[in-house]
Amino acid sequence: MEWLFRPWPWYVAGPMIALVMFLLLMMGKNFGMSGNLRTICTLCGGEKASDFFRFDWKSQKWNLTVVLGAIIGGFIANTLLSNNISVAIHPEVIEKLKTLGFESAGSAYLPEKLFSIASLGNVSSLAILVVGGFLVGFGARYAGGCTSGHAISGLSELQWPSLIAVIGFFIGGLVMVHLILPLLF
Repeated sequence: MEWLFRPWPWYVAGPMIALVMFLLLMMGKNFGMSGNLRTICTLCGGEKASDFFRFDWKSQKWNLTVVLGAIIGGFIANTLLSNNISVAIHPEVIEKLKTLGFESAGSAYLPEKLFSIASLGNVSSLAILVVGGFLVGFGARYAGGCTSGHAISGLSELQWPSLIAVIGFFIGGLVMVHLILPLLF
């Protein structure tokens, strides 16, 4: 059972993702997480506020099970299948993050400086989360999907717009980490 508590290697996880994508393609479905937000907003009455939320949400019920599965799977992985809360990060990266104020680097999955309950009282941390969330939401809407939708589903269907979006996601991530994040902390 020790294998269960270690990260699964790419040659197990990769084919499992490919199998799921193959099944979705055969059923005429597209995978992506950001589309679920539209469905949830519609269920909560969003169609009253915007025409964007007026669509047949019942056709997307299957995708809500993906969200539920991600939540349940994350909980199971964190509580039952994890025997170590530290993240394998290169020691030089840990030191660089600590100089930026991320004291929990290498010992926690999420940086406590941004994701702890105490950080919600910090105006700058809260502003970063709100602005970052807005930018991610805007970017997913503007790009016609999120990173999972484009990188997993779009690329598996050989869609050029998804390739362009994924390249943009990577460039944006590199710019954020190497140029903008050091200015914020």
